[in-house]
Amino acid sequence: MTFKGQNPHVRDGDQGGRLAERTLALVNIPSVSRAEADAMAYVRSELPLAPAWSSDDVLFATSKRTAGRPLVLLAGHVDTVPAQGNLPGRIEDRAVIGLGASDMKGGVAVMLELADWALAGELELDLGFLFFTREELPAEESPVPDFLQACPEATEAELVIVLEPTDNELHLGCVGNLSAELTFRGVSAHSARPWTGENAIHKAAAALAPLAELEPLDVEVDGLVFREVVSVVAIEGGIADNVVPDRCVARLNYRYAPGRSREQAEASVRELAGGAELEILGNSPPAHVVLDRPLVTRLREAGGFAVQPKQAWTPVAQFAEAGLDAVNLGPGATRYAHRADEQVETGELVRTFEALRRFCCTPGSV
Repeated sequence: MTFKGQNPHVRDGDQGGRLAERTLALVNIPSVSRAEADAMAYVRSELPLAPAWSSDDVLFATSKRTAGRPLVLLAGHVDTVPAQGNLPGRIEDRAVIGLGASDMKGGVAVMLELADWALAGELELDLGFLFFTREELPAEESPVPDFLQACPEATEAELVIVLEPTDNELHLGCVGNLSAELTFRGVSAHSARPWTGENAIHKAAAALAPLAELEPLDVEVDGLVFREVVSVVAIEGGIADNVVPDRCVARLNYRYAPGRSREQAEASVRELAGGAELEILGNSPPAHVVLDRPLVTRLREAGGFAVQPKQAWTPVAQFAEAGLDAVNLGPGATRYAHRADEQVETGELVRTFEALRRFCCTPGSV
């Protein structure tokens, strides 16, 4: 098994070497969000399967479909956050180091290698491969929801595995992500005579102070504990040093557990608004937990994976909203995502690849 541009010094039997070189090739293609064309072109050229759906932002293909076999969809994004002096990448100390190595070009490399293998593998499951752009931006910019509405075959999947970085743990569900803007109104005045006005910043400080005292709320779902948290993440106000401000704006971020609806989350934030004007800027719902599904049990056993709640928002929520079961599982280390020294260990790439092969195969065929 080889791929275009493969290092000639990587031996045919060296799966770790192939995965590392594949990851490095992806890392070295700049693909910050909204500028992913070159990375998508690389994926198109390397994917050995005929596309079932293709656009500038989405590439979807499947292995040969067989009646009666469940479809499992592997999904990964090709975009990254902006560079931090970490391009080009390199292979060093059995790790690929560089922009996007952990989040999530290592996962994309595993997907491409599995697509090569699926051509000749003895599969018990049909495999789908979904590559997409703009994941590192607000969810409203994602091409995934429109794709799922337009491609009925993709929604036949009985399980979606999103290869986000999880340290090779099985992360189930995910928290919802709500952003809101609070506007506090006052009356401007000369700062030498503040009693003639009403200081909007002071109003905001009084209303927001209780949020600093809020403890995380633990919510248990199917034995997994998610933490609901509210944070003030930005604040803006002021006119001049000699003016009492008449306006102050604060932004809140609320992460809420599976089982809570969009509407319930918005109602909770309104209760915290303290009389301020409230505008919901974005509200991406959580994903449901799928611990009891037979395919999830099979996946867990194939890799001996520990199970954790996903204390973050990921695209599993978009698949869940389309009625699909989805989980997070990937080789990347969460502690390295978005860092200047971002990296993924070669051994973790191999572990994900081999576990997914066992998951897909007739027992004893791997």
